[in-house]
Amino acid sequence: MDVSPEGPPAPRSPIVTDPVRAARLFEQSAAIMARLRAPGGCPWDREQSFDSIRKYTLEETYEVFDAIERGDFPHLAEELGDLLLQVLFYAEMAANQGHFTIAEVLDQLNNKLVRRHPHVFGDEASRAAGNRADVDAAVQGSSAAVLSNWEKIKSAERRAELENRSRPAAPSSRLDEVARALPALAEATRLGRKAQKAGFDWPNWRDLLPKLAEETSELEAEAASGDPARQPFVEAELGDLLFTVVNLGRHLGVDAEMALRGSNGRFRTRFKEMEQASERPLEELAPAELEQLWVEAKRKLSQTRLDSGCQEPSQNSSQGLSRDLSQGLSQDLSQDLSQDLA
Repeated sequence: MDVSPEGPPAPRSPIVTDPVRAARLFEQSAAIMARLRAPGGCPWDREQSFDSIRKYTLEETYEVFDAIERGDFPHLAEELGDLLLQVLFYAEMAANQGHFTIAEVLDQLNNKLVRRHPHVFGDEASRAAGNRADVDAAVQGSSAAVLSNWEKIKSAERRAELENRSRPAAPSSRLDEVARALPALAEATRLGRKAQKAGFDWPNWRDLLPKLAEETSELEAEAASGDPARQPFVEAELGDLLFTVVNLGRHLGVDAEMALRGSNGRFRTRFKEMEQASERPLEELAPAELEQLWVEAKRKLSQTRLDSGCQEPSQNSSQGLSRDLSQGLSQDLSQDLSQDLA
């Protein structure tokens, strides 16, 4: 049966990785990176530091994410290469400063994978790789059992790390296992999960709705003051509201990052439709005209999605921006458009 252009792509046959070829190419990549950083190499590469490169790491990570979302696998291969370049770059800079080389990076990775997968490599190999936790390697095909073992092994690693420190450490917390450098939405989700394991959580998602109302009220009270000196408190209350929303998503089984990216994508599409539908630049339109364009864009795109078999979010939930605009935010949007599109 032929697959329509709008349908899912035909499944591909699995490809078996050639480890010898992969190792040879990785060795070549490491050698190229070393050459770029060596005397007589690339001036730009030689000038870079950990601080100057880190912003590119975040950019490359999101470009990988974007290629995955679009299902653009040829482009994904390129983007994964760019992300791997960041690892090689950091490792070469560390080697230049006498810290470690890419070999230590790979050695630690391999040991970690074996250590945390006793159900695959065996308990003896896991312990040889540094596992000090007592876990049951017979997971019987259970992902939950695998995750339970993973957490126990990680906790044992954390305890060993603290014991090996040369100076007394501050009192530890299970939340220390959540990396502070994570994007804020991901960090909030993981903090909520860790707290849940200690029994500190809302029983179900409905219990977060009053909390949302409470945080919204506190934000409104701070913002209503209009006092610039209160701005840090406005930021704190907005943060509390966002943290609560993220945890609501966790209870609903919705990833906050994915949900927000979905909203961003819908906003991009609808805004573009507004631009194309308007006979004049948006910044020249009155708030009521912008509102009408927004409503028409939503209606048109909603119908297009329905015609293609996709389900649009319910009208009650998707009319939020339209309702907010009619309650006064349309003026702000109009001003912002005038400034941003000038």
